[in-house]
Amino acid sequence: MAPSKTPKSTSRPKKEKVFHPDSRKAGQLSRVQLRKAKLADAASKRTKKHSAQADVYGFFYHAIPPEGTLSLEELHSIISNVWLTRHDDELEQERAARRKGRPKSTKELKLEEIKLRESEQYRTGMDVPDLTHEATVKLFRKWDQTEVAYIQLLRFIRISSVDPTSAVISKQGEHHSLKESVPPQAIDEAMVTDRDDTLLTEPPSRFASTMMMMDGPLS
Repeated sequence: MAPSKTPKSTSRPKKEKVFHPDSRKAGQLSRVQLRKAKLADAASKRTKKHSAQADVYGFFYHAIPPEGTLSLEELHSIISNVWLTRHDDELEQERAARRKGRPKSTKELKLEEIKLRESEQYRTGMDVPDLTHEATVKLFRKWDQTEVAYIQLLRFIRISSVDPTSAVISKQGEHHSLKESVPPQAIDEAMVTDRDDTLLTEPPSRFASTMMMMDGPLS
């Protein structure tokens, strides 16, 4: 007796629904996809922005002295001698590699633009974590070097190369320990710190690990 044949399945794969380009459903799907794309793009930009901010704050985190706080003079020294000069070696290499009569490379132009922008920012007023303030430094030491939102807890001061002996509290800081501090106002060297320390003596190599991450790849 011949074996019975198993009937073949007659089920067919489901076809994907196709909507007319001018239909209401197609319009809805198009808007949803556009919104998803915009959100993804915004998230990507936000991540990059937060990463860049973390790098900048990371620089000042590594500028915290082993003990105590910085004087205002030391803080200016770090900015002018370390922060603003961190790309100088790369810039000189690019200039040396460029043959006479050749245009500047993209990397050289970007480095020059960064240096010019940051120097102007420092001249007109630069907001930095208040490393002259004991309570702020104490909070800053606890930062995990990744969570940008934590920085909102800190007090910031605005300093300028035009007047290196004065500072203005630009952000009071959201931590409860800072709430009883004086309101934002112009403060001179004596109000920022009463220390007479000499200029920062740490070599730039102390900040090397942080400076390597600054501004992203330039090549």
